[in-house]
Amino acid sequence: MIKFWKKRLEGSVLTENLEVDSELEKIKKELKNTITKKFAGSLAIRMVDSGSCNACEAECNALSNPYYDLERLGIYFVASPRHADVMLLSGVMTLNMLPHAKDAYEQMSSPKWVITLGDCTSEKCPIKNSFAIAGKIDESFRVAYHIKGCPPEPKDIVLGLLDFLRSRR
Repeated sequence: MIKFWKKRLEGSVLTENLEVDSELEKIKKELKNTITKKFAGSLAIRMVDSGSCNACEAECNALSNPYYDLERLGIYFVASPRHADVMLLSGVMTLNMLPHAKDAYEQMSSPKWVITLGDCTSEKCPIKNSFAIAGKIDESFRVAYHIKGCPPEPKDIVLGLLDFLRSRR
């Protein structure tokens, strides 16, 4: 065990990728500036899983780790839709979740937006023709932006949020 730790402490850090890190820092800086200008410093997101495999939620959880640290940029995941500016929907819209998602959307104050996350929301999933699926999400909600991927990586989610913010007046 001592040999392992000695080798580990003498070696270099293997998890750094300076190219990716510098690009991500530029994206984060622009994201923070945009949120400060358009949302007075903070953007509140209500995450709603409408029937997914939870892979998208796991990637969103990674946004809270010290590497991405979205709270430092002014982006917060909130528990109450009354505090949210944006609803982030993941998964196919199941019949059981449709009334709850609509209720959460109605509780949000205006202006409010819906961002869909992952390929399941655009009906590119194997269970899209199941009896338990309510239909396309854009039939029930006015979708402002879609973040592609199965699941989208945290960097793709950050870029998607930035693109959404750029598209707002």
